[in-house]
Amino acid sequence: MENMIWNKNKECMSREELRDLQGKRLHKLVDLVYHNTPFYRAKMQEMDLLPDDIRTIDDIVKLPFTTKADLRDNYPVGLLATPMSEIVRIHASSGTTGNPTIVGYTYRDLEIWKEVIARALTAYGVTRGDIVSVGYGYGLFTGGLGAHYGVEHLGATVLPTSTGNTEKHIRLLRDLGVKGIACTPSYALYLAEALHKQGLSADDLKLRIGAFGAEPWTENMRREIEERLGIQAYNIYGLSEIMGPGVAYECGCKNGSHIAEDHFYPEIIHPETGEVLPLGQEGELVLTTLTKTGMPLLRYRTKDLTTLMLGTCECGRTSVRFTRILGRSDDMLIIRGINVFPSQVENVILEMPEFAPRYMLVVDRKNNMDMLEVQVELRPDNFSDDLGGMLALKKRLAERLKSVLSISAEVKLVEPNSLPRSEGKSTRVIDKRVLA
Repeated sequence: MENMIWNKNKECMSREELRDLQGKRLHKLVDLVYHNTPFYRAKMQEMDLLPDDIRTIDDIVKLPFTTKADLRDNYPVGLLATPMSEIVRIHASSGTTGNPTIVGYTYRDLEIWKEVIARALTAYGVTRGDIVSVGYGYGLFTGGLGAHYGVEHLGATVLPTSTGNTEKHIRLLRDLGVKGIACTPSYALYLAEALHKQGLSADDLKLRIGAFGAEPWTENMRREIEERLGIQAYNIYGLSEIMGPGVAYECGCKNGSHIAEDHFYPEIIHPETGEVLPLGQEGELVLTTLTKTGMPLLRYRTKDLTTLMLGTCECGRTSVRFTRILGRSDDMLIIRGINVFPSQVENVILEMPEFAPRYMLVVDRKNNMDMLEVQVELRPDNFSDDLGGMLALKKRLAERLKSVLSISAEVKLVEPNSLPRSEGKSTRVIDKRVLA
């Protein structure tokens, strides 16, 4: 597996070496933000903390958390730790309410970003001789440009397809013999459907590797994508506030995502109390940017719910891994007092071969009671006029959902290809309680 490791010196460091490096980088980071970011200086002064109080990585628990609200409150560039003249690129999150989250990058930040993306691509099996199509959106969203420069840094050939014009995208995949693709999982399924409509199949392409992220997806969704596109599908994790894609990535073992721990320090906390939880307990992922200089963040609360795993992976990497993201704490729906994640519904749907991986959750309140409707597409071969058969299938899905979610849901079976498609991130939930 050694040939599938981009930077053996960093990805396979001993835990002792890594913790020593993290401690030195944390001290340097705290000194930087204390002297250059008024927001952090005020926070630390409130806590009677000085940079010299942070000496080892264990001291990180003394530091304050950072939230998305802090970024919005300091809009546009109040959290920069370097003069604007040293910022060479700006990205912004795709938030739909309030101020957008703006992130500034120095040249050094971009070099680090390219490096961690190259680590991810190498872990998937991409080599210098391959062509990789980047189907993430280009622009303020970090996915497109992040993956793009990582592919180039690796020495592979980048095909900057972005989103839109899927017909041309498929033609280029076929004619150029593209081996890898980076996009959202929902776009991968959209691509598979478009391929089928053109009378083509995975056998007509040379695609072998997919790097998917930017939205939650389940193991069942992975199997669906792999089967329909004839590829190996890998998770790539990132968020704009921390860097973008490449913060963590799977290897060929597919046993958790490796965090680039020399650059991003992970913790797991209780999402309500903020208490740091021991390894192996599920909670909210918190990340600190150990090497970023443009807009470094201390203990950023990602809202992503997962579990950390320690131990050398079969691939040889020694970094902490996290299990598949259960969901975001702010994506969690509370329906009649029960916590419901869209990923739970997706898992149930994809366990039943009659259904396509297309669904919509509609939450409403009627007579002061929360109601959940699950709209799900039937696969073409399972859509029929047999009313009895359709009712039996609907009942079976409703019973399975109730056993998993612990609440009753109204199931609505819809025709193939009738739910909205998106070439970017898919919308899975309509919460009419919020809209009312």
